[in-house]
Amino acid sequence: MRESPHFWYAPDLLGALLAPAGWLVALFAIVRRAAYRYGIRRSRRIGCPVVVVGNLSVGGTGKTPLIIAIAKLLAARGVRVGVICRGYRGTGSRWPRKVLPDSDPGRVGDEAVLLARRTGVPVAAGPNRIAAGRILFRRSKCDVILSDDGLQHLRLARDVEIVVIDADRRHGNGRCLPAGPLREPLGRLASVDLVVANGPAASGEFEMRLEPGHAVNLADPALTRPLEAFRGEAVHAVCAIGHQERFFRTLESRGLTIIRHPFPDHHPFREEEVRFPDDAPVLMTEKDTVKCERFADARHWCVPVDAVLSGALEDRLLTIVRGLGVVVDPDTQSSVA
Repeated sequence: MRESPHFWYAPDLLGALLAPAGWLVALFAIVRRAAYRYGIRRSRRIGCPVVVVGNLSVGGTGKTPLIIAIAKLLAARGVRVGVICRGYRGTGSRWPRKVLPDSDPGRVGDEAVLLARRTGVPVAAGPNRIAAGRILFRRSKCDVILSDDGLQHLRLARDVEIVVIDADRRHGNGRCLPAGPLREPLGRLASVDLVVANGPAASGEFEMRLEPGHAVNLADPALTRPLEAFRGEAVHAVCAIGHQERFFRTLESRGLTIIRHPFPDHHPFREEEVRFPDDAPVLMTEKDTVKCERFADARHWCVPVDAVLSGALEDRLLTIVRGLGVVVDPDTQSSVA
């Protein structure tokens, strides 16, 4: 599936017909949460506070850029931060495993490598997030661990839950899978600690925005160009993230004429899929770059994106972390890149 079904975000007969299936998914999520709440099933702690950053909707909401921004925010204030993630589509046989900036994305997953590169903090990946978190706590002595996704991974005990919402698509038709985009019913939002909107925030939400930087050449990373420098020529836009349209619109908003090449989220690229029979530049997201750089040439460019947090959101995050008993030094600036 390259893009979310149309009926998730617009009135459609198919969504109504699938609604009973969505009710079953919602009921299962409610019963499962109740089982953990009343001790029928047990959550397990890692050894230090855990902050889960996740979403209710499938597809991209901006969760990974927010994780990166939070990790940098805390590390810059002297907090020893670690990040855990699932390592989705990683083919490694041993889990959990620590992830380095030069780890093979095919083994540990594309998002895991991106997190290791962009945060500069210890990262561990594995389907069992408890085991991944314990590795970081024991080996890196983390003060706090951020879980990339895992809102529904209830075996992992958490101290704080943050939900990220795409301000453009919001919650779609408000139905659970397969009738709509939700993994859990909307009532789940009442139990989380913080709701962050990627874009204009509604009442009770905090705001962030995604800001693209200069394109970086994959053959020569010292070579950068502002996106506006690609105006006046057609460029190939390659994208395999959860919400490809956001990436395409970002390029078009800078005045670029793009040839769209959407792929499924986490797609394992082959060389021939990003080599085109012309000399036009090829622009791609950071998450796709980590899988393509080994066979890239001078035509290939990475478009990095940073989550810019509102002042109110930064203040709220720091207050939450202090409330966990973590010492946050407002004057400390780390060397995290």
